[in-house]
Order: sequence, then C-alpha cells, then structure tokens
Amino acid sequence: MPTGGGKSICYQLPALLCEGTAVVVSPLISLMKDQVESLCANGVAAGALNSSNDETENAVLRRACMEGSLKLLYISPEKLIAEANYLLRDMHISLFAIDEAHCISQWGYDFRPSYLNIAEIRDLLPRVPVLALTATATPEVVNDIQERLRFKEKNVFQKSFARKNLAYIVRKTEDKLNTLVYILGKVPGTAIVYVRNRKRTKEIAVMLQQAGISADFFHAGLNRDEKELRQARWKNNECRVIVSTNAFGMGIDKPDVRLVVHMDMPGSLEEYYQEAGRGGRDEKKAFAVALCSSTD
Repeated sequence: MPTGGGKSICYQLPALLCEGTAVVVSPLISLMKDQVESLCANGVAAGALNSSNDETENAVLRRACMEGSLKLLYISPEKLIAEANYLLRDMHISLFAIDEAHCISQWGYDFRPSYLNIAEIRDLLPRVPVLALTATATPEVVNDIQERLRFKEKNVFQKSFARKNLAYIVRKTEDKLNTLVYILGKVPGTAIVYVRNRKRTKEIAVMLQQAGISADFFHAGLNRDEKELRQARWKNNECRVIVSTNAFGMGIDKPDVRLVVHMDMPGSLEEYYQEAGRGGRDEKKAFAVALCSSTD
C-alpha cells in the first residue's frame, strides 16, 4: 500500500481484536517510538523493546509481555532473534507483523543480516500468522519477501499507488539553494528537504535560517536525544523545515507535510517514491519537487 495508505491499521486492528500480543518487527528506533507514542496516546498498551532502553525499561516490558498486558510489542530484527528462545516462546502471540518489509531485501543481504533470519521464529511458533507490509517493493522484492518469510503460497494484497493529491514536479536549476528558498516562499506549511550528504543537511538548514525560514537538520550521526528533540519540534510545528538525509521520515506519521524537496537524487525510483510520499498524508494538496542541475 502507498505511504499513508493505512498499512499500520492492518496489524493494529487485529492486535486489538485478538487475544495475546502482536509482535511488530520494525527497522528504526525513531519509527518504533513514533508508533508507540501514538498508540499509547489513544489508550492502547504498546511498547518497544530496543537498544535505546535501559535494562530496567526492557525488564518491565518483558514482564508485561509475559503477563499479557501488552497488545503490541515493537522490536528490531536483531532483538527478535535474541529474544526468540526465552521470551517470545513463552508469550501468547496473536500475530507477527514485519513493517517496512522491503528492508528484508534492501538491508538483509548487506549490513543487517538478522532480517534474513526472521523466519526462524516460524520454527518456534508455527501456528502464529505472519503479515508483511511495505510501500516500496518491486515485483522481485515482493517475491523475495515471501520466500524469506517462508510463505506457504504466494499471497499478495496490493492497493493502487496513485496519489491524486500529490503533484510530482521536476525543476531544472543551476542554483538549487535559491530555488529552494523561492519554493518555500510559494508553498506554505511543513516541509522536508532531502539531501544525500550529512554535512549538507546542516549547511542548507543554516542557509534557510539566514533567509528567515524556520529550519533544522537531521541525520544518522546525531545522538539519540538530539534526534528525538528535532523530530518532536518538527512534528509539533515548532520548526517548519527539516533538512535531512534519508535517515528521517520512514513511518513518521505527520499528515500535514505540504512539500517534499529533493536537492539530490535518491539511489532508486522506489526510494524517491517512498520519500516523496511523505507529503500530503492528510489527502490534501501537497508537492514533491525534485531539483535537478545539468550535472545530475
């Protein structure tokens, strides 16, 4: 389903209706945090077992899982494998959901091999249903996900990826920075600006600030507290523009993003579509603009 198409409710609703705890495999701590905060704010018992917690926090979560008082447990693939034999085996698990399932193919063969081992959980809990969800998958990746998760048969539900409220624009310019300022002056509201270089995130954010535009930067090299603070300020509309590498945005549920600008081209069309799709999740008009120079 497309970004903003309702993938999360495909496992959240069954989790609420079924007895036991739904285990959701998720790739990023920031994504888990965003989902857990949203669920808890709506009165749903949810938690995230990950490396950012101290051991006391994780112990409390494990106890809640064993007691069955948690409806959704978010967990990284690495933690899933580590906890498989002594926590998950003794829990009453309603379903396994693998969110952002394209990461199995995108990361599993490279720097996060735990993604390729997720299916080992099926040997321990063969009767628990498995659901994989993504907005970014070529036909080859769709098949790879099903094979890696040991689907008994091919079983794919696909919604149209058309986003009628989202305008895709390619603008040719040899002066991307001034073009960016011009566009931000024309399109009001919250914005994300994507670049492929950590250093450039700060440089562009500072330049926007000098132009009188509320902006901050975000990349994977920031410490956890800095990431959480900047993400919260942007989500709460205390900061209008976030300039980021692709470390920012996966699964972040901010519906009123009016503008997504790519200063540099992403690595693939699938990455571009997912990043551009973070605009207009409220189904109101939004713009995805790619700025291209003659050297791109």
